[in-house]
Amino acid sequence: MDLTLIKEKIKKAKHLVFLGGAGVSTASGILDFRSPEGLYNLQSEFGVSYEEMLSRSYFLSHPREFYRFYYEFMVHEEAKPNKAHRLLSKYEESGHEIWIITQNIDNLHKEAGSKHVLELHGNLKDLYCERCGSLYDLKDVKGQEIPRCKCGAILHPNIVLYEENLPFDVLKKAIEVLKEADFLLVAGTSLKVEPAASLIYYASSAFKLLINYEATPYDDFFDYIVHDDISLTLEKIL
Repeated sequence: MDLTLIKEKIKKAKHLVFLGGAGVSTASGILDFRSPEGLYNLQSEFGVSYEEMLSRSYFLSHPREFYRFYYEFMVHEEAKPNKAHRLLSKYEESGHEIWIITQNIDNLHKEAGSKHVLELHGNLKDLYCERCGSLYDLKDVKGQEIPRCKCGAILHPNIVLYEENLPFDVLKKAIEVLKEADFLLVAGTSLKVEPAASLIYYASSAFKLLINYEATPYDDFFDYIVHDDISLTLEKIL
């Protein structure tokens, strides 16, 4: 099977679902997490790994250090949607149904104009108070050493940290659209983060395409795999 046949399958698809990971945003200047050059393989400035710093227990015990790290390494105000984001948005604008399920927290799919976006791990543009439920925009609190709510509680970034559950409503909707999918396009993810990775099983009846440079634990699940640049491949098939 070649990409021409893949393109024909996508043309016939009525319920396309795109599941993307950190590799979708690297062309926007955002580090991925697990590649050799990724965030988790950088030498930490804080005495513990950056992966550990993204845990709920670290956030609660070291909020000052957590937010120093968060502002420096997680918030990318200069990042703009790249070609992959724009191609997916254009596909939707042309009248095709597509749901985007993203593990990314950078908001770039929405900034590109995609309407049906499910953010499994949240969105770093927002913060919320676990005590009173108040919501805040990052730009209104950025710069505060430890952002606090008007009630005095420390604000939590609106992302899912390790040791926390995925948002139930988002997870439920993701399962619904995956069950309806007749074409599943997975890109830029190592498929090592659970439960996001195993969600692909809900689309077992769909045609399944993976675009990723590296092998994943789920390669055998896919009908076709492309080890190439995401944007270039999307341009050929969309």
